[in-house]
Amino acid sequence: MPAKSEKLRGLTGNQLKIIAMIAMTCDHVGLQLFPQVRWLRWIGRLALPIYAYMIAEGCRHTRNRKQYLLRLATMAAMCQIVYFFTMGSLYQCILVTFSLSVCLIWAMDEAERRRDKRSGIWLAAAALAVFFSCVVLPDLLPWTDFEIDYGLAGVFLPVLIYFGKPKWAYLITGLVLLALSYGGDQCLALAAVPLLMCYNGKRGRAKIGKLFYWYYPAHLVVIYGLSLIL
Repeated sequence: MPAKSEKLRGLTGNQLKIIAMIAMTCDHVGLQLFPQVRWLRWIGRLALPIYAYMIAEGCRHTRNRKQYLLRLATMAAMCQIVYFFTMGSLYQCILVTFSLSVCLIWAMDEAERRRDKRSGIWLAAAALAVFFSCVVLPDLLPWTDFEIDYGLAGVFLPVLIYFGKPKWAYLITGLVLLALSYGGDQCLALAAVPLLMCYNGKRGRAKIGKLFYWYYPAHLVVIYGLSLIL
C-alpha cells in the first residue's frame, strides 16, 4: 500500500497541461477582451513554462520524434493560415516557437549521439534556421508584424529544460532570460516553478496529448469571435 500511494503523489503531466490551458485561456481573454483586468494576464504567465517543460518531456519520451514534430508543425501551419486570412497577421504563434525548439533538440541530440559530419551539418542548419527566423527575418519584414512568439528566449526554453543538468537551474535561468527580454509581468512566469517541481513524471491515465493541439486554435477563434461582437 505505501508504494502505491507514493506513485499517486504530485501532479501528472495531464494535470499540468490542464493548468497551462486554463492559464493560457485567462491570458488570451485578458489580452483580447478585458485588457484592463491585469490579473488575467498575471495568471497567463504560468502557461509558457509549463508547456515548455512538457515539450521537453515530449521530446524525451516520444516513440517517434519525427511524427511528434510533424504533428506540432502541421497544427502551427494551420494556425498561421487562419491568422493570416482572418486578421492579416504574420505573427508566429507559440506552436511555431515550439516547433523550432523540437527541431533544435532533435538536431543537438543527433549530433551528440552520432558525432559525425552529417549530424553536425544538421545541427548547424537547425541553429541557423532558428536564428534566421527569430532575429533576421523580423528585420527583413519591418512593414509586417512578423515575429516568433517569445523569440530566441522562448525557443531555447524547452532546449534548456531538456539538456539542463540540474534542470531546475536551467529552467529558472531560461525564465529569467525571458523576464529580462520582455520585462513587465513576465517575471511572474517564475511562479510556475513550484508547480513543475510537483510533477511526478507520469502522464496520467487519460490520453489528452492531442487536446492542446486542437484547443489552442479553437479557443483563439472563439475569443476572436467574441472580440468582434463585444
